[in-house]
Amino acid sequence: MNIMPLGPGGQDVRRLQSTGGSTFTLSLPKPWVVQHKLSSRDVLKIDWRPSGALRITPLDVEEKLEKSVFLSMNKLPENSLFDHLMGAYISGADLIKIETKSSPKRKSNLQVRRFLRNTRGFEIFEETDDSLVLKCLLNPGDMPIHASLNRMYLLLTSLVRDLLSVFEGEDKEFIQDAADRENEVDALLYLIERQVRISLDSHKVASSLNISRTQALEFANLARSLERMMDHAYTLSELVKENPNLTTNMIDMAPLEQLPKWQLALKELMINIRTRDSTRIEIARGELKECQQVLKVHEKDLLDNHRHNEWMAFDLSLSESVRRLCAYARDFGEILLNMLVFSKIVASS
Repeated sequence: MNIMPLGPGGQDVRRLQSTGGSTFTLSLPKPWVVQHKLSSRDVLKIDWRPSGALRITPLDVEEKLEKSVFLSMNKLPENSLFDHLMGAYISGADLIKIETKSSPKRKSNLQVRRFLRNTRGFEIFEETDDSLVLKCLLNPGDMPIHASLNRMYLLLTSLVRDLLSVFEGEDKEFIQDAADRENEVDALLYLIERQVRISLDSHKVASSLNISRTQALEFANLARSLERMMDHAYTLSELVKENPNLTTNMIDMAPLEQLPKWQLALKELMINIRTRDSTRIEIARGELKECQQVLKVHEKDLLDNHRHNEWMAFDLSLSESVRRLCAYARDFGEILLNMLVFSKIVASS
């Protein structure tokens, strides 16, 4: 069989050779050996993956191939620098060089500062009159994804708890920082998406995070569900701020009666990120479904009674946001069930 030289992303079929009756050998692609500066008797690490594949890694290899991105303001659509920076961040770039020549520096600086506020680990590394270099100082394997998810959960539930306090008569100062909390949840989502993207290319990062690549993708889905819930919690806070006279004597209304049930169900689901008890997950999802049904009936009743006034619009918006909180929490539970089933498939293989 002809042995063809391979490059990154290439594939080949090779035949096992039997030596000594009990040992099997397989030749390695020479370009790969040369690239990693290996020689006879060097040691390789072999990982037997749950999928059945074998991963071969030089034992002493240091995974540090810095990924860099170059952005020229002159070649970007107007006001798109922030979006390109976020794309580079989530894609796993370690170094971002921005050429600002012939472009208003103030405009680019505003977008860079916005990028730095919405991400974790990046700092201005170097700055000249016509260029800016951003460098990531955070190792993607140092921040456990579980910790980020838990922080997102705490920010979300603390805002909902403060909202309920306002409806019970507390001062609206409790929710004045709602935008800051939402921004922090967004930043944690972006961090998790970055870690997941890097872990797909880096076995070292995946090992540091102590998750498989399939798990990493599902954790990103969990983070997106929490972020969407935070969007609706923030919407609720804006409703309260915009309607200061409509928040009294509403704590017994249907939407607000469902929020404590949502809180308990989501807490149960968060616990089951680790315990993965399918019965408890399904019970929590069932309770959330009941909340959704109650709110659908409530909204239909509002519309059927034709009470088209400011109070009705407020109640309807309130109910819709709470119902969506329940819907995204049910999605969260479905993702946990997917993870549970996958772990059983791996365990039985």
